[in-house]
Amino acid sequence: MNSLKIINEINSIKKKNRVVILAHNYQTGDIQDAADFVGDSLELSKKCVDIEADIIVFCGVKFMAETAKLLSPDKKVLLPVLEAGCEMADMANSETLIAMKKKYPKAAVVAYVNTTAEIKALSDICCTSANAVAVVNSVKSDEVIFVPDRNLADYAAKHTDKKIIPYQGFCYVHDQFNLRDIKKARADHPDAILFVHPESQSKVSDSADYVLSTGGMIRMAGELKKKSFIIGTEEGMIYRLKKLYPEKYFYPLRNEPKAICANMKKTGIEDLLNALRNNEYEIDVDRKTAEAARKSIQRMLSL
Repeated sequence: MNSLKIINEINSIKKKNRVVILAHNYQTGDIQDAADFVGDSLELSKKCVDIEADIIVFCGVKFMAETAKLLSPDKKVLLPVLEAGCEMADMANSETLIAMKKKYPKAAVVAYVNTTAEIKALSDICCTSANAVAVVNSVKSDEVIFVPDRNLADYAAKHTDKKIIPYQGFCYVHDQFNLRDIKKARADHPDAILFVHPESQSKVSDSADYVLSTGGMIRMAGELKKKSFIIGTEEGMIYRLKKLYPEKYFYPLRNEPKAICANMKKTGIEDLLNALRNNEYEIDVDRKTAEAARKSIQRMLSL
């Protein structure tokens, strides 16, 4: 089936069944174009709260669909490709986190949204890359266990007086950026502003002009008068930025190898169509876990 026929059928099914499609900024261009809302984790988490639909199809990775289900428990939530996981989220396990909580009994637990519902349920409050510093500074404890991203934990530690105890997880895409990439990109595009994501290593973040979530990158690219930008995050972000600001220029921080999240790219336009046709694959969370995990997300949203 050609792309136009697929899009037409997607739109037809959406209208008949009160479906809303959410897509993360790292999804492929055709998925972004087919979605009703495209954004970062914080934007899409907020969208789930007030969304008017019977079915949410989340084009992203599994923890995102879980979060949508936690915030919209009465809606059916579908993940088009069940194997679309998140390696960083999978690095965090309950046994290790429970042991950390026992070792630091006075510490609050801040869980990045890039975690499973099980980890969220063991945490006091969630955060995203956009609000991590604000969330850390909002908790009453002077000690914070930050799970799972060590790089985002390090970034937060630079902007707080609290003691940050990092879980040793990381995003393999952002963790690979290095100073050689920056040197080459700046040489190739000397007039460009460098944006990097706070999941990057400290030495990379320290060398950037701005450290921003993907939502922050979108906002800042629009606010700044500069025309050229180097984008230090997953390559899907380039498509979104070019679409929003066609008069500006956006270059990836790394061209070889490209900064690609394999899991984010598992969802194709035909997978989205199959999800709508067959109601696949439904994501659910057991009641006890959901109740605890939902509280940690709602505490974040209340900020």
